[in-house]
Amino acid sequence: MTAETQVEAEKPSQGWSAPTEPPTTLILVRHGVTDHTTRKLFSGGLGGSNPGLNDEGRDQVRATGDWLTPLTEAIDALIASPVRRTRESAEILGELLGKPVREEAGIAEMEFGAWDGLSFTQIQEQYPDDLASWLGNLDYAPTGGESFQTVAARVIEGRDRILAAHTGQTVVAVSHVTPIKTLVADALGAPLDALYKMELSPASVTVISYYRGGYGGDELLSSLRLFNARPTDAPFVT
Repeated sequence: MTAETQVEAEKPSQGWSAPTEPPTTLILVRHGVTDHTTRKLFSGGLGGSNPGLNDEGRDQVRATGDWLTPLTEAIDALIASPVRRTRESAEILGELLGKPVREEAGIAEMEFGAWDGLSFTQIQEQYPDDLASWLGNLDYAPTGGESFQTVAARVIEGRDRILAAHTGQTVVAVSHVTPIKTLVADALGAPLDALYKMELSPASVTVISYYRGGYGGDELLSSLRLFNARPTDAPFVT
């Protein structure tokens, strides 16, 4: 490495810079509740029991869709994880926004393997060592499942495909807790374990814009514009 390239490599990422092109904005929507959600059961991707929305979940998504309808003309695409609850949520949004649904497997929920369909207490009782390792190690995966690091890599790859296909556009992407938290941590430049400190409500909206900027003008930068917002919730109410 030459002295010049070493200096370039050591330059910190700029905190802010003017975009060199129109931003690509992801309106990230978490799916509505299922019976697993209300019973506080672990619910992963396509490899698990794959529950659909219940009546409460459908009502939650409709409320969020009604909230988003003033943006209909600005929304260019509607994308969903292929998991049943996200696909069903996206179909409700599609009817309200007048948009067809396209799937992106990269933004599917973490696979929980043997834990799928179990409560936290049941996992503590049946898999105590596995649970302790999983909670303290981002590289650890439940039996038959995925680690947080594996999910993060998959989610970022999926996000990059969306950005490449919709440069300069606004996209509604219906996803899950882990992928959305992963994208928030990435947008903030936070370590992946920051996702342990986030809470994400069902049918909530999180907005991240991506643009090119930085020293050379081609660095992918991001701006978190909204986090965990719902039309049916008052702020700061538990």
